[in-house]
Amino acid sequence: MPYVDVRITKDGVTAEQKARIVREITKTLQDVLGKEPERTHIVIDEVKEENWGFAGMLTTEYRKRKA
Repeated sequence: MPYVDVRITKDGVTAEQKARIVREITKTLQDVLGKEPERTHIVIDEVKEENWGFAGMLTTEYRKRKA
């Protein structure tokens, strides 16, 4: 039973985009590893930008500097 946890920042990702992520990851696991789609679990965890940090700063600050 494959379990995949996808973490993204919560910033306007649509339900359609999430559905595509689930479909494509499921298909990749089926094609590459022969896993059954019915047994494949994909969880999309949306994290607020102010709770995600990288490059020594929060995502909100990084995006302000990049703009």
